Amino acid sequence: MRHAVLVVDDEEVVRSIIGEILLPTYDVSTAADAESAFKLIKKHDFAVAIVDLKLPGMDGIEFIKKVRDTNPEVVSIILTGHSSVESAVNAMREGAYDFLTKPSGRDEILLHIKRAVEHHSLMKENRGLKDEIHKKYSFDNIIGNSDPIEKIFSLISKVVDSDSNILILGETGTGKELVARTIHYNSNRAAEPFIPVNCGAIPAELLESELFGHEKGAFTGAISSRQGRFERANKGTIFLDEIGELAFPLQVKLLRVIQEREFERVGGNKTIEVDVRIITATNQDLEEEIKEKRFREDLFYRLNVIPIELPSLKERREDIPLLIKHFLALMAEKKSRKIDDVTDEAMEAFKHYPWPGNIRELENIIERVVILKHEDGPIEIDDLPDKIRAVSRKSSEQMEIPTDGVELTKILEDMERGYIVKAIEQSGGVKSKAAQLLGINRTTLIEKMRKKGIVAANKNPDTLN
Repeated sequence: MRHAVLVVDDEEVVRSIIGEILLPTYDVSTAADAESAFKLIKKHDFAVAIVDLKLPGMDGIEFIKKVRDTNPEVVSIILTGHSSVESAVNAMREGAYDFLTKPSGRDEILLHIKRAVEHHSLMKENRGLKDEIHKKYSFDNIIGNSDPIEKIFSLISKVVDSDSNILILGETGTGKELVARTIHYNSNRAAEPFIPVNCGAIPAELLESELFGHEKGAFTGAISSRQGRFERANKGTIFLDEIGELAFPLQVKLLRVIQEREFERVGGNKTIEVDVRIITATNQDLEEEIKEKRFREDLFYRLNVIPIELPSLKERREDIPLLIKHFLALMAEKKSRKIDDVTDEAMEAFKHYPWPGNIRELENIIERVVILKHEDGPIEIDDLPDKIRAVSRKSSEQMEIPTDGVELTKILEDMERGYIVKAIEQSGGVKSKAAQLLGINRTTLIEKMRKKGIVAANKNPDTLN
């Protein structure tokens, strides 16, 4: 690819010499003044602008400022005489990438232009990556319009620019990391790092070093000093997934980081300060973990400043068609298949299935169906895995409707009430356990109990309810 270079100088001989040097490699345009140069910039996508420090009507520094404001990816190089090197350095402070002195030799000019073009390419690549990240983690990628998801949208929009700690609660596969990344990439820290850590996937004996870094010789195998995740996340966000798996001694160290915003590396005595937003997530009931002395109560309250409870897929079945459409679109692009619809029978099967693996399981099944389906066209009931088809058959076989009809709303309400009462009895009145039996979160259960006038007596007074 030939990059375009603009040469702006009021001396025709300078424009001509530089043009001749660059033309074999680059597409070159020239202008004698700022006004003519701006007209060319509007028409062409220049990688580099070589600008004389002293232009008629506007000096080179003012010119590159305006170029930076309107076309930030154009890399500017200032041309200056030997007596004006200090001014060229000032121009670099104002946004110029480099400077060349007059006269400069052919090899020197080509080297400076080559570096500037490489810098331009890197800036374009970085912008593309940022655009891709923004697209991937925009609010549009949290799919759904059910009441539970609308509440999540509302809460996230309120907290994105807050530095308060966030605890995301939800079953495995409900999208906890997606929510964490969405919060980060839509916040005022979006240009800084997002550093994820799965506390349950790293052996306990290595996790301290992973989080806080270590000094050379801190332990066997520490052959050099190493930054931890907290240092790498400075100015940005650290996401501690499965926080309930964090060992008790590390909970103490994390508590200090939250309170003091500082820590020491393993084997070190130098205090390191950090400015980092902390988002944590868990699929555990941390209040039960506190009762069992496995999680610090003071740390829980520090982390749980803003709780976000993600519903299971069973609690938002009305979002299943939208999620399927979204995943089919992704698979169509990745696998080059034209499978963009689902038959009514297959959709009913999707809706009846309990989805123990939540959204992650749904995505995996859609991918499997797309790969294994022999021909393009809508997904049919026979394309689905046996476990989904079996649930669909069982639901339809057990269904009997009397000739005089039914009051469906009342039946469903009575069934829901009965299941809630039974779950509370089985759990000894412990709401968190009852919610787990029902496949909903504790907050949802409490709201349903309130609406239906159900009162639970905790049979074990020593248990958190």
